[in-house]
Amino acid sequence: MHHSAGNYEAFARPRKPEGVDDKTAWFVGAGLASMAGAAFLIRDGQMAGDKITIFEELDLPGGALDGIKEPKKGFVIRGGREMENHFECLWDLFRSIPSMEIDGASVLDEFFWLNNDDPNFSMQRVTMDQGQDAHTDFKFALTDRAQKDLLKVFLATREEMENKRIDEVMSKEFLDGNFWLYWRTMFAFEEWHSALEFKLYLHRFIHHIKGLPDLSTLKFTKYNQYESLVLPLYRWLLDQGVTFQFSTTVTDVDFDIDGTRKQATAIHWTHNGEAGVTDLGPDDLVFMTIGSLTENSDEGDHHTPAKLNTGPAPAWDLWRTIAAKDPAFGRPDVFAGDIDATKWESCTVTTLDKRIPEYIQKICKRDPFSGKVVTGGIVTAKDSSWLMSWTVNRQPHFKQQPDDQIVVWVYALFSDVDGDYVKKSISECTGEEITREWLYHMGVPENQIDELAATGAKAVPCMMPYVTAFFMPRQAGDRPDVVPAGAVNFAFIGQFSESPSRDCIFTTEYSVRTPMEAVYTLLDLERGVPEVYGSTYDVRQLLNATARLRDGAETELPGPHFLREKLYGKLQGNEVGKLLSEYKIIAEP
Repeated sequence: MHHSAGNYEAFARPRKPEGVDDKTAWFVGAGLASMAGAAFLIRDGQMAGDKITIFEELDLPGGALDGIKEPKKGFVIRGGREMENHFECLWDLFRSIPSMEIDGASVLDEFFWLNNDDPNFSMQRVTMDQGQDAHTDFKFALTDRAQKDLLKVFLATREEMENKRIDEVMSKEFLDGNFWLYWRTMFAFEEWHSALEFKLYLHRFIHHIKGLPDLSTLKFTKYNQYESLVLPLYRWLLDQGVTFQFSTTVTDVDFDIDGTRKQATAIHWTHNGEAGVTDLGPDDLVFMTIGSLTENSDEGDHHTPAKLNTGPAPAWDLWRTIAAKDPAFGRPDVFAGDIDATKWESCTVTTLDKRIPEYIQKICKRDPFSGKVVTGGIVTAKDSSWLMSWTVNRQPHFKQQPDDQIVVWVYALFSDVDGDYVKKSISECTGEEITREWLYHMGVPENQIDELAATGAKAVPCMMPYVTAFFMPRQAGDRPDVVPAGAVNFAFIGQFSESPSRDCIFTTEYSVRTPMEAVYTLLDLERGVPEVYGSTYDVRQLLNATARLRDGAETELPGPHFLREKLYGKLQGNEVGKLLSEYKIIAEP
């Protein structure tokens, strides 16, 4: 397996791998990683779909990419996915999956046209004082010290950032500023999370620094992620003959480990309570999704709080069982050993009263019923004790959604702090109480909040114990390589496997990149996996980010005026000077 850039290999079709007709494939989990892996086996590996089986604990596919209508509770979305132009593997996949909305188009075509016609950006990113503009004015307002903090982390080696928390490498001056407010609420970083992951994100998304304050570099699907991404892929896989075995929990995988050679020999599972085993030979390929950000999620309802489920977690327990067999298989408790550090709660609010959308429109400055971009990403209540953020995507967000309803996603980074209106933590609150707190920070008059929350909305809270587990401080070896050294017929895929690329986790891209790398490695495909977009090596992107981080403030050349003029004139005569001027790095004397 190798990585490639450009159109040469991107547009090439690999030849059929030798011996693929004699192989079968087995996937653990039916999330995006497994479904993407099955698609790459079929499209690029030219494996027959009826030789692929996917085991799934739940009774539907999609994993963390969800969106469902619960008959008695209402609409539910545990989280949302922000996407961008340079999710190279994701778009490589979905260019081949037919759209369910537009005849003759792919999911990528549909997504591309939608976001060209209706580009995303926020009109008001931050509020305070009950729905008032916080006047961050889309600026970073970074002090010199905060800028130096960012540069220090950007230039550090990976090894220097291992096992360190963000608040150990960034000053309070930085953590109190607008950049961190934008960043942490968009990506769900906490101050105690991994400095290494923060560094990887900086490099991965340096080209998005300019769009961080107004979220203008983000792109979203037409509907919820289940209907827009999962269902088209699921139906295509079914059409290819792939078998999905739902209500099946994989409990163990056996290995024959002999020196440097490692082979998976059996998969143990239970289906509807009955135990079973699948024996494996060297031509039986196993792709294991390990860990899970949505494992043990618990939903409440409008009158019932969600519960924190700290009980047995099958996805994590499977990884623990496997990890005990070889040091190369990772250390799961680095990520899942401290639920208090990895949990937070979200809530899906469906409006039933036309008065609530009026407050949404006042803040986002768009008609939420227009069918177009509404908030343009999350809106953060800066002074919320929960550090509450909320978003309204294009409506309807569900195909079944009535025309007069708006579906809102609300989440809080701080799970155990009392609210400002509801004097309870979000983890203790019913859907109705979370709605009260949200309405308060939306600017609804206090004498109307309780009545509107009780009768004007229906809310479903969801507590997720492991939702930011992959952000825990870590070091090399804590996550197993996608294909560990010596592995002949198995791979680890998903957010908790270690890609040999420069990519970072908590993205749909990583969920597609790791199975692509796994399939291409185990089948020895001749086509390259698209490399991570090289913005961190592009001087134009670096200059653009530098200028944006300084809020457009140009640097004055040193010395007296006549000397500055002379130096500026010299710079204008070469390519470096032209770039410095184009990106407004230096000021004209």
